[in-house]
Amino acid sequence: MAHALALAARGLGRTWPNPAVGCVIVRDGRILGRGWTQPGGRPHAERRALDQAGDAQGATAYVTLEPCAHHGHTPPCSEALIAARVARVVTALTDPDPRVSGKGHDMLRTAGIKVTENILAEQATRLNAGFLKRITQGLPFVTLKLATTIDGRIATASGESRWITGPQARRFVHGLRLSHDAVMVGSGTARADDPDLTARDIGATHQPLRILLDRTLSHRPDSRLGATARQHPVWILHAADAPHAAQQAWAATGARLLPCPAPDGRLDLTAALRLLAADGITRILSEGGGTIAAALIAGGLVDDLIHLSAGKLIGADGTAALGPLKLTHLADAPAFRLIGHQTLGPDTLSHWSLG
Repeated sequence: MAHALALAARGLGRTWPNPAVGCVIVRDGRILGRGWTQPGGRPHAERRALDQAGDAQGATAYVTLEPCAHHGHTPPCSEALIAARVARVVTALTDPDPRVSGKGHDMLRTAGIKVTENILAEQATRLNAGFLKRITQGLPFVTLKLATTIDGRIATASGESRWITGPQARRFVHGLRLSHDAVMVGSGTARADDPDLTARDIGATHQPLRILLDRTLSHRPDSRLGATARQHPVWILHAADAPHAAQQAWAATGARLLPCPAPDGRLDLTAALRLLAADGITRILSEGGGTIAAALIAGGLVDDLIHLSAGKLIGADGTAALGPLKLTHLADAPAFRLIGHQTLGPDTLSHWSLG
């Protein structure tokens, strides 16, 4: 199962709206076939593993998520395992999708196949947290990335921010982008940095979706995002009353425009994330500035926090990593749990989880 989970991780950022699943088929101590969900969500992991195995009769299939039981673009994987006459199926998680949710396990057992559940369930839950959250809560899993000085600053008083962290940390972030379905920034960051939000210099074979939160469509259509929107998709969430000329100009770049509720002059981030989840997005990496970061945290919308810290000091006249959270009592401060820590060249990385 550990091997199946490692295979599943290869699909992160590429399988949405489907989960990233891994499958290993074993008989007499020998691996006959292995597979993981392919880009776009199909073929499924089980189908890939069965095709590689050829003859899987009497074998055990280790699958990181309950095999599907419904007919979609492909036949159910439960039926494929039954047709292959495997003797046993071991799974890590039950699929919460109502179309499956125990039905796959039931089909296997009815066919006389032994089923063992909940093997390495905690690790599998962590791996597919985005898919699980989208199905159960209608929201994507959000990772907030902060790259700061020791004193929590992201730019000097003049706005200079390139580069606070070193090349190893930046390379890590590019890999992090690839493990998410989408990278998201706000209009302030887009105007200040003119980012392209792609993964570079790491041999990437795909690129994440790029999302811009821009209530009034103030970012320039001739920016890096606009210039590359036909090459790598850009989705922009904006208020319905954003200037019509700006909507036309951005539409002409090939970007997709998504009107979003904007009460009190600000985009409703919960509504924005629900729109994205409804379109299949399961995992978002937020690289926006302090305003977006604070709004996501205040709204309880951040699941993981990646903090990259450089051994530099800027001082109170620099730009803070977070905007105001308007906390009165320390007890009200959002509390994250440290789940990982490492050194990246001259910088340090801390991985925190809200759960």
